[in-house]
Amino acid sequence: MNDRIEKRIALKAPVSRVWRALTDHEQFGAWFQVKLEAPFEPGKEAVGRITHPGYEHVTWRAVVRQMVPERLFSLSWHPYAVKPDVDYSDEPQTLIEFRLEPHGEGTLLTLTESGFERIPADRRDEAFRMNEGGWTQQMENIRRYVEETAP
Repeated sequence: MNDRIEKRIALKAPVSRVWRALTDHEQFGAWFQVKLEAPFEPGKEAVGRITHPGYEHVTWRAVVRQMVPERLFSLSWHPYAVKPDVDYSDEPQTLIEFRLEPHGEGTLLTLTESGFERIPADRRDEAFRMNEGGWTQQMENIRRYVEETAP
């Protein structure tokens, strides 16, 4: 089992545009499909409702770890915590890092989610598999958002 998911995508949008799409809670919600209650703030938990069909019952929760302008945005969360009758609060979290680098006229976005080895064994493989596929879709979602919507 791999402990980390890593995705890279070259975006035809300036770093400043990608940064706003990641760190403005309303823009993040538009492409990630979550309705967040408040702006992101380092050290604080961000809470919202998933709007992706089939997951509307899920309360999305992540703790903002770092916001280094136009370079790094990181969060931690309970991966694939989607069962409404399960309390995930005592489980370790994984770390999600969005790293931005200038890439020609655009941006190279690297997403890493790490720490799966600490997830309880009975749900580790499913959490990894679901997030691996989920991040593939989310990278396409952010690409469409930054390249096809107005800044």
